[in-house]
Amino acid sequence: MLNFVYDNKTELIFGKGTQHEVGQRLKVFNKKVLLHYGGGSIKRTGLYNDVVKSLKDAHVDYVELGGVQPNPVLTKVHEGIELCRKEDVGIILAVGGGSVIDSAKAIALGFGYDGDVWDFYLSKEEPTHTPLPVATILTIPAAGSESSPNTVISNEETRRKLGYGSGKLRPVFSIINPELFCTLPHHQMANGISDMMSHIFERYFTRTLHTDLSDSLCEATLRIIMKNARILNNNLYDYDAWAEIAFCGNIAHNNLLGIGREQDWACHAMEHEMSAIYHVAHGAGLSVITPAWMKYVAPKHREMFLQFAVNVMGIDGSYRSGDTLIREAILRLTNFYKELGLPVTMEELGITAQYFSRMAEQATNVDGTIGSLEKLTMEDVKQIYKLACRS
Repeated sequence: MLNFVYDNKTELIFGKGTQHEVGQRLKVFNKKVLLHYGGGSIKRTGLYNDVVKSLKDAHVDYVELGGVQPNPVLTKVHEGIELCRKEDVGIILAVGGGSVIDSAKAIALGFGYDGDVWDFYLSKEEPTHTPLPVATILTIPAAGSESSPNTVISNEETRRKLGYGSGKLRPVFSIINPELFCTLPHHQMANGISDMMSHIFERYFTRTLHTDLSDSLCEATLRIIMKNARILNNNLYDYDAWAEIAFCGNIAHNNLLGIGREQDWACHAMEHEMSAIYHVAHGAGLSVITPAWMKYVAPKHREMFLQFAVNVMGIDGSYRSGDTLIREAILRLTNFYKELGLPVTMEELGITAQYFSRMAEQATNVDGTIGSLEKLTMEDVKQIYKLACRS
């Protein structure tokens, strides 16, 4: 196990009706709020009215900025920074899923910075200033951004999608009411499941030894996600299943599962290039690239993948060879994605080989390689993209 420091300042307010508490919880900051959200869904479901009423009842002053799109963009972040400066905003309330929360974090990061906030996504440097505080009301359990230090933004001009992380960006509090998820369309549920599972895979598949506790936590969380995803696949109104999924999604990306171990993140790097160019849903891109990555790297890391086969995918290995077990595990994961209606090939996403070289070059352009379980070069990434063309 590696040395680690773990610090998570985010207070979680979990359960039925908790969105009605937001006004009182923001009141203690005694600052003007930026109410940040996406499209019209929070208005259709009545959540917008609940939030506004709670803010008004608590006499909290606020301004609004909606219109955040999936794969949030830098232009909206710039708009938010300008609005916050003009209105002297002191805290941002993100009402939405990972895209809205990531956008809010980027605005918070850029507010007190003299240059372009995109500089941080390129340099990965720690900010010397204190970003604006961010609070959230989660509407889609997926990205885990509600208590993570991470944010991902797309630059429309350069067609790059990059992530950035700093402990200063963890939200001060996040409200998670599983009741709010029952109105989600099926594809958003499925994409969210794929995303949170990938967050665990990126931490689970490691070279680090003597990580029994975090191994077991990763494995248990993956099994619980798959169990409850199958329940939701048949009934999107099951509160208890949503509660389990929401808690798992949070645990998957608040980095509790990753402490003390080397992490990988190759699949996310490869998928970011896919969604930057083709604007595919992040979870859908991950369900395509993850099995291909597994097929490519598993032969060099058999013990790790055998552990995954037995402890996560539940394969009985008493009468099979190790390679057969691993192939069966990857097949079962692929079939699980199919069961949820997720794509598993590039063709299903409308992606051709046209940009494979460009995507591979951009994915590896910082250090020349990505990943830690297996260091992948540009040529390796191209081969994985090609593998992802078939299931």
